[in-house]
Amino acid sequence: MADLFGKTLNKEVPIPYYYQLKEILLDYITNHHPDRNVPIPAEVDISAHFNVSRPTVRQAINELVVEGYLVRQKGKGTFVMKPKISQAFLQNLESFNNEMTKKGLEPSTKVIGLEVIECDEKAGDALRIPAGSKVIKLRRLRYANDEPIVYVITYLPYDRCLPIMDKNLEFESLYSILREVCGLSLLKAVRNLEAVLAGEYEADLLDIEKGAPIQYIKSVTYLEDGSPIEYSLAKYRGDRSQFTFELGIR
Repeated sequence: MADLFGKTLNKEVPIPYYYQLKEILLDYITNHHPDRNVPIPAEVDISAHFNVSRPTVRQAINELVVEGYLVRQKGKGTFVMKPKISQAFLQNLESFNNEMTKKGLEPSTKVIGLEVIECDEKAGDALRIPAGSKVIKLRRLRYANDEPIVYVITYLPYDRCLPIMDKNLEFESLYSILREVCGLSLLKAVRNLEAVLAGEYEADLLDIEKGAPIQYIKSVTYLEDGSPIEYSLAKYRGDRSQFTFELGIR
């Protein structure tokens, strides 16, 4: 392991061990770690190598996780963070597949559920229909290069979107079906972004640790006549996604 890190802690200076270790680890992961798909050495091994306590090692690693250099993966270890996928989801009304393809990534979709249910009050308010009305509930897990990126729950008015029930949404675009099969003209989407922590279910789906940061986006898509046609709840992996905002000056 000495060959990996190439440096030692200086115990004669008044600089906390965790901070010195953090700087050593940062140099290692930036310049010497051989493969992003291979975890860095385990905490117990780093602790033994530098002859410091596990809490000291954990504090150094925690700060690098918070600063975006490292990411913990449940049951696998701690890895060097991959470059985040920059997305214009908050600016453009475009399908996930199209956006990933433009970035040179291979998109894919797994349909977790497709059913007709009676909507609750929140979905009803978003779609401007009474609570208890029939809606289509679609749950999808979406991937880029076989890596799960976002879990999406979508609600659509049953009476206007019935043809969706017969479509293969793992290979067909929802927006294309709405436009070309249902004859609907999409105009715009209003999106709301907040930061939340992954629950156990989302963590399992997205292959992240429970409590990891998630970008939670609520969207309502509108038709040209001003009526809402889609209400969706999307949970993006915080370690793999970043979003761009473009603001005008008044």
